[in-house]
Amino acid sequence: MQFFAKTDQGKMRKMNQDFLFATKEALGVFPNLFLLADGMGGHKAGDYASRYLVESLASYVTESSGESPVHCLDKGIERVNAELYSLSQNNVNLHGMGSTLVTAFVEDRVLFLANVGDSRAYIFRKNRLKQLTKDHSYVEEKIRRGEMVRGSKEYYTHKNYITRAVGAEKQVAVDFFEEELEEGDLFFLCSDGLSNMVDSESIAQILKEKVSLEEKGQALIDLANINGGKDNIALILVNPFGKEQGR
Repeated sequence: MQFFAKTDQGKMRKMNQDFLFATKEALGVFPNLFLLADGMGGHKAGDYASRYLVESLASYVTESSGESPVHCLDKGIERVNAELYSLSQNNVNLHGMGSTLVTAFVEDRVLFLANVGDSRAYIFRKNRLKQLTKDHSYVEEKIRRGEMVRGSKEYYTHKNYITRAVGAEKQVAVDFFEEELEEGDLFFLCSDGLSNMVDSESIAQILKEKVSLEEKGQALIDLANINGGKDNIALILVNPFGKEQGR
Protein backbone atom coordinates (compact mmCIF):
# COMPACT_ATOMS: atom_id res chain seq x y z
CA MET A 1 0.00 0.00 0.00
CA GLN A 2 1.17 3.51 -0.86
CA PHE A 3 -0.41 6.84 0.01
CA PHE A 4 0.03 10.59 -0.35
CA ALA A 5 -1.57 12.81 2.31
CA LYS A 6 -1.45 16.59 2.50
CA THR A 7 -3.42 19.67 3.48
CA ASP A 8 -3.02 23.13 1.95
CA GLN A 9 -4.36 26.45 3.20
CA GLY A 10 -5.51 27.50 -0.26
CA LYS A 11 -5.43 31.06 -1.62
CA MET A 12 -8.28 32.75 0.25
CA ARG A 13 -8.39 31.46 3.85
CA LYS A 14 -6.39 32.96 6.71
CA MET A 15 -5.94 29.60 8.41
CA ASN A 16 -6.22 25.91 7.60
CA GLN A 17 -9.22 24.19 9.23
CA ASP A 18 -8.70 20.86 7.43
CA PHE A 19 -6.94 18.10 9.33
CA LEU A 20 -5.98 14.53 8.46
CA PHE A 21 -4.39 11.32 9.72
CA ALA A 22 -3.02 8.52 7.56
CA THR A 23 -1.23 5.28 8.29
CA LYS A 24 -0.72 2.07 6.34
CA GLU A 25 0.33 0.30 9.53
CA ALA A 26 -1.97 -1.62 11.88
CA LEU A 27 -3.71 0.50 14.51
CA GLY A 28 -5.78 -1.33 17.13
CA VAL A 29 -8.20 -3.55 15.21
CA PHE A 30 -7.53 -1.62 11.99
CA PRO A 31 -5.07 -2.93 9.38
CA ASN A 32 -4.62 0.69 8.15
CA LEU A 33 -6.57 3.90 8.63
CA PHE A 34 -7.20 7.20 6.84
CA LEU A 35 -9.11 10.11 8.42
CA LEU A 36 -9.91 13.50 6.89
CA ALA A 37 -11.88 16.34 8.49
CA ASP A 38 -12.97 19.83 7.46
CA GLY A 39 -13.83 22.06 10.42
CA MET A 40 -16.67 24.54 10.59
CA GLY A 41 -17.44 27.33 13.02
CA GLY A 42 -15.73 30.56 14.02
CA HIS A 43 -12.11 31.47 13.35
CA LYS A 44 -10.77 29.19 16.10
CA ALA A 45 -13.66 26.76 16.46
CA GLY A 46 -13.39 25.10 13.04
CA ASP A 47 -9.68 24.48 13.45
CA TYR A 48 -10.26 23.11 16.95
CA ALA A 49 -13.11 20.82 15.84
CA SER A 50 -11.29 19.11 12.97
CA ARG A 51 -8.08 18.62 14.94
CA TYR A 52 -9.89 17.34 18.03
CA LEU A 53 -12.02 14.98 15.94
CA VAL A 54 -9.12 13.39 14.07
CA GLU A 55 -6.72 13.18 17.01
CA SER A 56 -9.36 11.85 19.43
CA LEU A 57 -10.70 9.30 16.96
CA ALA A 58 -7.19 8.07 16.11
CA SER A 59 -6.46 7.75 19.83
CA TYR A 60 -9.71 5.88 20.45
CA VAL A 61 -9.13 3.30 17.72
CA THR A 62 -5.53 2.78 18.82
CA GLU A 63 -6.89 1.30 22.06
CA SER A 64 -9.49 -0.85 20.26
CA SER A 65 -9.55 -4.63 20.57
CA GLY A 66 -11.95 -7.54 20.23
CA GLU A 67 -14.51 -5.96 17.89
CA SER A 68 -14.92 -5.33 14.20
CA PRO A 69 -13.28 -2.18 12.80
CA VAL A 70 -16.62 -0.87 11.48
CA HIS A 71 -18.28 -1.25 14.89
CA CYS A 72 -15.28 0.38 16.55
CA LEU A 73 -15.37 3.29 14.11
CA ASP A 74 -19.09 3.83 14.68
CA LYS A 75 -18.64 3.86 18.47
CA GLY A 76 -15.59 6.11 18.23
CA ILE A 77 -17.34 8.71 16.08
CA GLU A 78 -20.33 8.66 18.43
CA ARG A 79 -18.09 9.23 21.44
CA VAL A 80 -16.09 12.05 19.87
CA ASN A 81 -19.31 13.66 18.64
CA ALA A 82 -20.62 13.77 22.20
CA GLU A 83 -17.34 15.25 23.46
CA LEU A 84 -17.25 17.95 20.78
CA TYR A 85 -20.91 18.85 21.34
CA SER A 86 -20.34 19.18 25.10
CA LEU A 87 -17.29 21.37 24.53
CA SER A 88 -19.24 23.61 22.16
CA GLN A 89 -22.04 24.06 24.71
CA ASN A 90 -19.67 24.97 27.55
CA ASN A 91 -17.20 27.26 25.81
CA VAL A 92 -18.48 30.40 24.10
CA ASN A 93 -15.43 30.48 21.81
CA LEU A 94 -16.31 27.01 20.49
CA HIS A 95 -20.07 27.44 20.25
CA GLY A 96 -21.49 26.21 16.93
CA MET A 97 -18.41 24.26 15.95
CA GLY A 98 -18.47 20.98 14.05
CA SER A 99 -16.54 19.08 11.43
CA THR A 100 -17.07 16.92 8.41
CA LEU A 101 -15.42 13.52 8.47
CA VAL A 102 -14.56 10.93 5.84
CA THR A 103 -12.69 7.77 6.82
CA ALA A 104 -11.32 4.73 5.03
CA PHE A 105 -9.52 1.48 5.68
CA VAL A 106 -8.78 -1.57 3.53
CA GLU A 107 -9.18 -5.14 4.72
CA ASP A 108 -9.06 -8.30 2.57
CA ARG A 109 -9.29 -6.29 -0.69
CA VAL A 110 -12.41 -4.47 0.50
CA LEU A 111 -12.49 -0.69 0.97
CA PHE A 112 -14.55 0.37 3.99
CA LEU A 113 -15.71 3.99 4.16
CA ALA A 114 -17.65 6.21 6.56
CA ASN A 115 -18.66 9.84 6.18
CA VAL A 116 -20.46 12.72 7.83
CA GLY A 117 -20.88 15.98 5.90
CA ASP A 118 -19.60 16.85 2.43
CA SER A 119 -16.00 15.63 2.48
CA ARG A 120 -15.84 12.85 -0.07
CA ALA A 121 -14.33 9.51 -1.07
CA TYR A 122 -13.75 8.60 -4.72
CA ILE A 123 -12.44 5.56 -6.56
CA PHE A 124 -10.50 5.74 -9.81
CA ARG A 125 -10.84 2.52 -11.81
CA LYS A 126 -10.01 1.85 -15.44
CA ASN A 127 -9.63 5.58 -16.13
CA ARG A 128 -13.04 6.37 -14.65
CA LEU A 129 -13.79 8.37 -11.53
CA LYS A 130 -16.68 7.48 -9.23
CA GLN A 131 -17.81 9.17 -6.02
CA LEU A 132 -18.43 6.51 -3.37
CA THR A 133 -19.82 8.62 -0.52
CA LYS A 134 -22.96 10.74 -0.54
CA ASP A 135 -22.77 14.36 0.56
CA HIS A 136 -24.79 15.40 3.58
CA SER A 137 -25.51 18.83 2.16
CA TYR A 138 -28.63 20.84 1.44
CA VAL A 139 -28.08 20.90 -2.32
CA GLU A 140 -27.15 17.24 -2.80
CA GLU A 141 -30.09 16.04 -0.73
CA LYS A 142 -32.43 18.25 -2.79
CA ILE A 143 -30.88 16.89 -6.00
CA ARG A 144 -31.36 13.29 -4.85
CA ARG A 145 -35.05 14.06 -4.28
CA GLY A 146 -35.34 15.68 -7.72
CA GLU A 147 -36.04 19.11 -6.21
CA MET A 148 -32.99 20.97 -7.51
CA VAL A 149 -30.85 21.07 -10.65
CA ARG A 150 -27.08 20.86 -10.19
CA GLY A 151 -25.50 24.10 -11.46
CA SER A 152 -28.65 26.20 -11.03
CA LYS A 153 -28.65 29.58 -9.28
CA GLU A 154 -30.24 28.02 -6.19
CA TYR A 155 -27.56 25.31 -6.24
CA TYR A 156 -24.69 27.81 -6.07
CA THR A 157 -26.52 29.97 -3.49
CA HIS A 158 -26.89 27.06 -1.03
CA LYS A 159 -23.88 24.95 -2.01
CA ASN A 160 -22.00 25.39 1.27
CA TYR A 161 -24.85 24.37 3.61
CA ILE A 162 -24.16 20.97 5.16
CA THR A 163 -26.87 19.00 6.92
CA ARG A 164 -24.67 16.81 9.15
CA ALA A 165 -21.44 17.48 11.03
CA VAL A 166 -19.63 15.76 13.86
CA GLY A 167 -20.14 17.77 17.05
CA ALA A 168 -23.00 19.91 15.76
CA GLU A 169 -25.77 17.96 17.52
CA LYS A 170 -26.07 15.63 20.54
CA GLN A 171 -26.19 12.63 18.20
CA VAL A 172 -24.69 12.03 14.80
CA ALA A 173 -25.74 9.71 11.97
CA VAL A 174 -22.84 8.12 10.10
CA ASP A 175 -23.11 6.54 6.63
CA PHE A 176 -21.00 3.46 5.83
CA PHE A 177 -20.00 2.10 2.43
CA GLU A 178 -18.08 -0.89 1.08
CA GLU A 179 -16.34 -1.35 -2.27
CA GLU A 180 -14.57 -4.46 -3.57
CA LEU A 181 -11.18 -3.37 -4.84
CA GLU A 182 -9.55 -4.44 -8.09
CA GLU A 183 -5.94 -4.39 -9.27
CA GLY A 184 -5.07 -0.94 -10.60
CA ASP A 185 -7.58 0.93 -8.42
CA LEU A 186 -6.74 4.18 -6.69
CA PHE A 187 -8.99 5.78 -4.10
CA PHE A 188 -8.89 9.13 -2.40
CA LEU A 189 -10.50 11.19 0.34
CA CYS A 190 -10.81 14.97 -0.01
CA SER A 191 -12.39 18.07 1.46
CA ASP A 192 -14.66 20.31 -0.60
CA GLY A 193 -11.73 22.65 -1.10
CA LEU A 194 -10.62 20.15 -3.74
CA SER A 195 -13.92 18.79 -5.05
CA ASN A 196 -15.38 22.32 -5.52
CA MET A 197 -12.30 23.59 -7.33
CA VAL A 198 -11.42 20.69 -9.65
CA ASP A 199 -14.00 19.00 -11.88
CA SER A 200 -14.20 15.24 -12.24
CA GLU A 201 -12.79 15.22 -15.77
CA SER A 202 -9.68 17.11 -14.66
CA ILE A 203 -9.21 14.81 -11.66
CA ALA A 204 -9.42 11.75 -13.91
CA GLN A 205 -6.94 13.28 -16.37
CA ILE A 206 -4.38 13.84 -13.61
CA LEU A 207 -4.84 10.34 -12.17
CA LYS A 208 -4.28 8.81 -15.64
CA GLU A 209 -0.80 10.30 -15.86
CA LYS A 210 2.17 7.90 -15.67
CA VAL A 211 3.76 9.67 -12.72
CA SER A 212 4.23 8.84 -9.04
CA LEU A 213 1.40 8.90 -6.51
CA GLU A 214 2.96 11.95 -4.87
CA GLU A 215 3.09 13.80 -8.18
CA LYS A 216 -0.55 12.98 -8.89
CA GLY A 217 -1.63 14.18 -5.45
CA GLN A 218 0.37 17.39 -5.61
CA ALA A 219 -0.97 18.11 -9.10
CA LEU A 220 -4.55 17.87 -7.76
CA ILE A 221 -3.78 20.32 -4.95
CA ASP A 222 -1.95 22.66 -7.32
CA LEU A 223 -4.87 22.68 -9.74
CA ALA A 224 -7.33 23.48 -6.93
CA ASN A 225 -5.18 26.52 -6.14
CA ILE A 226 -4.78 27.48 -9.81
CA ASN A 227 -8.57 27.40 -10.13
CA GLY A 228 -8.98 29.83 -7.25
CA GLY A 229 -8.05 28.02 -4.04
CA LYS A 230 -11.15 29.45 -2.36
CA ASP A 231 -11.04 27.03 0.58
CA ASN A 232 -8.60 24.87 2.49
CA ILE A 233 -7.64 21.72 0.58
CA ALA A 234 -7.14 18.26 2.06
CA LEU A 235 -6.31 15.09 0.16
CA ILE A 236 -5.40 11.49 0.95
CA LEU A 237 -4.63 9.54 -2.24
CA VAL A 238 -4.11 5.79 -1.84
CA ASN A 239 -2.78 3.00 -4.06
CA PRO A 240 -4.11 -0.01 -2.08
CA PHE A 241 -1.95 -2.55 -3.89
CA GLY A 242 1.26 -0.58 -3.61
CA LYS A 243 2.61 -1.00 -7.13
CA GLU A 244 4.27 2.20 -8.23
CA GLN A 245 2.57 3.63 -11.32
CA GLY A 246 5.19 6.28 -11.90
CA ARG A 247 7.88 6.51 -14.51
